[in-house]
Amino acid sequence: MPTGSKIFSGYRALGFVSDHVPLATRYNKRLKENYVITSVGKSFHTYNCSRLGITNISDVHPDNITCIAVNNRYVFTGCGNVVRAFKRSRQLVHTFEGHSCEVHLLLPFGNHLISIDIHSNLKIWDVENGGVYLEMEFSNSTFHITAMVHPSTYLNKIVLGSKQGTLQLWNILKDKMLYSFSGWGSPVTVLQQSPAIDVIAVGLSDGRTVLHNIKYDEVIMNFQQDWGPVSAISFRTDGHPIMITGSTVGHIALWNLEEKKLQSQIRHAHHSTVSGMSCLPSEPLMVTSAADNSLKVWIFDLPDGGGRLLRQRSGHSAPPNAIHHYGYNGKNILSAGQDSVLRSFSTIHDSENKSLGRASYNKAETKRTGLLKDKHMMPPITAFAADVSRASDWDNIVACHRGLAQVTTWNYQRGTMGKFRLCHPRFEEKQFRSATAQCVDISSCGNFCVIGYSTGHVDKYNLQSGIHRGSIGDPAHTCGVMGVAVDGMNQILVTAGLDGEIRFWGFKKHQKIDTLQTENYISGIVLHRESSMLAVALDNFQIFVVDLDTRRVVRKFQGHSNKVTGMSFSPDARWLISSAMDCTVRSWDLPSGRLVDCFSVEMAVTSLSMSPTADFLVTSHVDSVGVYTWYNKTLLSHVSLAPLPDDYQPQEVEMPDTRFTAADDNQNAEDDMVLDDVDDYASPEQLSSELVTLSLLPNSRWHNLLNLDVIKMRNKPKEPPKVPKAAPFFLPTIPGLQPKFAVPEHTEETDKKKLGADLSRFNSLGELGRRLDEGKEDQSALGYLKELGPSAVDNEIRCLGPDAGGSVTTMSQFLHLISHVLDTKKDFEVANAYLGLFLKIHGDTISSHPELVEVLREVKGKLNQTWTSIQDLFTLNLTLLTHLRTAKI
Repeated sequence: MPTGSKIFSGYRALGFVSDHVPLATRYNKRLKENYVITSVGKSFHTYNCSRLGITNISDVHPDNITCIAVNNRYVFTGCGNVVRAFKRSRQLVHTFEGHSCEVHLLLPFGNHLISIDIHSNLKIWDVENGGVYLEMEFSNSTFHITAMVHPSTYLNKIVLGSKQGTLQLWNILKDKMLYSFSGWGSPVTVLQQSPAIDVIAVGLSDGRTVLHNIKYDEVIMNFQQDWGPVSAISFRTDGHPIMITGSTVGHIALWNLEEKKLQSQIRHAHHSTVSGMSCLPSEPLMVTSAADNSLKVWIFDLPDGGGRLLRQRSGHSAPPNAIHHYGYNGKNILSAGQDSVLRSFSTIHDSENKSLGRASYNKAETKRTGLLKDKHMMPPITAFAADVSRASDWDNIVACHRGLAQVTTWNYQRGTMGKFRLCHPRFEEKQFRSATAQCVDISSCGNFCVIGYSTGHVDKYNLQSGIHRGSIGDPAHTCGVMGVAVDGMNQILVTAGLDGEIRFWGFKKHQKIDTLQTENYISGIVLHRESSMLAVALDNFQIFVVDLDTRRVVRKFQGHSNKVTGMSFSPDARWLISSAMDCTVRSWDLPSGRLVDCFSVEMAVTSLSMSPTADFLVTSHVDSVGVYTWYNKTLLSHVSLAPLPDDYQPQEVEMPDTRFTAADDNQNAEDDMVLDDVDDYASPEQLSSELVTLSLLPNSRWHNLLNLDVIKMRNKPKEPPKVPKAAPFFLPTIPGLQPKFAVPEHTEETDKKKLGADLSRFNSLGELGRRLDEGKEDQSALGYLKELGPSAVDNEIRCLGPDAGGSVTTMSQFLHLISHVLDTKKDFEVANAYLGLFLKIHGDTISSHPELVEVLREVKGKLNQTWTSIQDLFTLNLTLLTHLRTAKI
């Protein structure tokens, strides 16, 4: 039965910041910090506004989040017809079930929560006990609820806005409608409380924003924006009478409420609808989010009162077209998206992510006018190549663009677009104006790049100067070039034509060396330079592997049922990982020529890349703006890679989420509302089920027990000790007229004490033997031994023998003590040391008594069993360390 992937397991999704769900903000009084919560599909992220650092990632929901709301204790999310409450932005504490369709509005209301679904069914929940306090049903045909707000100082009252344009004021305590507002003839999109009491802002779908006094049902002022419906409204609370509105085209307008006019505007603040907007309390700052996968903080410090971008966190606003690992450590991933932006994602820390900018025809003009007003944006990147050999000297990334013959260069270290636009003069001629650059590769030395075009031409350029260094063939193919590759020694250049012909050229002199004809059209090639293996994807969904040295097909793989979209070799060239539009990812074993792993995903893979250190596989998918990482399980445990049958049906594997098992990107560990999960404490008793624990005694206490006799002989003085000269002394005297010497008095008690001390020397059984004979618990005897020094331990164990005052029974009890210690798997090293000394001293005695031999066999079995488990762990760790030491970094 299929069990998913044997090699890869989902690790983490990168590049997700926000989506179309409006953001929510909260203030932490203890830390005096504002936090913003955004939705990223099936989970939500928490960021601090001071640095936009991600502080927490929630658990995964069963489906996409539709709405978010917060209060001072919980984060509420709507997912399908279920509402959930999270504590500390992560821990699920309450679940509210009762809606029959999708929930799209949430409003915390004291100790209650108001939720409204798309059928306009309103429910009021008691947050603590999870019960329904009140339920109201509205008809979408007469009053389709689209917005709601709780007016300040209006106890137990809410205002509901409808698609029909009317508003209703309800008392939810009495379940009574207090008033109905006629509206303004346009659907209500947003309701927001203003800083003034009794006044709310109403956003309409025709672009109007109305400030309405709900106490007297009067319109105070009316504003009109020409950018479509109002999508978000917020008010500044730092002393400036400014109302801010967002639009569906991404523009933001700032309205002066005192002068009743447009104060300023921010054009193209986002590339899609401004879904979330919130001015931070008592600060000249505003946070906005949109479906373009960006979160931005604006500061109002311009002379005209307008806002400028202070900081932002963003990812691709459109799905990536191509991804590649950058460098040899496998920590950075280059991604080219359909938004014409080239980005770098880090697998270590999100703070190392960076954007290399958006492709532009005129970079200087774009820099002058800014990206928000950029009219020189180039089409998306379809293919690119990068090399780190000369990254510090000149541009080291070359990219092809959709429908263009012009090829751009990029500089990774400076994080910007390069100065060269590589385009041969021939493409200015009329017959070649429709030419398109389709593939590109950089030589291993980092000095040259090779570009293949749809017209069959192949050109070589110098990256340092941008000078054309020659053309391959005239042209290289009679059809479009689908792939170019340069070998690791800069000796051979491989070009693949659409007609299925692979040609081999001399890289320096551009002479034709050999030709290989395939049976079908070619859709792409990938070269593994270290092994000189070339993977060729064909239009009949087959994959050929060509040996560059012999220029022959050495392997043929067939199994995909749709177009092959990505191929990547493992660093040791043992595996070839391929993906296709049939939503499967297959791993082929090159030595055996068999399929060893296959799994399917929800969305088809558009590009993939295997890490140079073989630890991660990275994929990009259709209709997803993120980059997904999958870790290699074979590095951590033994995996059986038996060949799969030809009729193997892969199992769908769940896509990774944004949360991963390692430490989160926590910018503020002291935040009490975003506490990270702490691993449970494991006591030595709990660890002993799988591991062994040591006594933590100094090595000098047990390490040299078997060598005590050698140490004593080595430390024995070469000459006998010399008697010191007699020192002057004084006898005690009795005070008086005549001095007399004091004679010591002899009593019976003194004599008995001396006699007892002399007799005690003949009792050879030590304290250890007495504890064992008295039947005290094993831990008492072991604890006594651990307190002694090496010589004292040697003496105690010698006293266990029959010749030194002990007995066979005492020796048997000592072996049972060692057996018990091995069972508990504690004090492992001292138990082995004491057992070794015991066998060295009493080996002859044990061999002459069968009962001791039987007990010793039992001890040996337990010792072998314990040591086998430890040896397996040592072998696993040594193998992993050897791999990490020899891996190319």
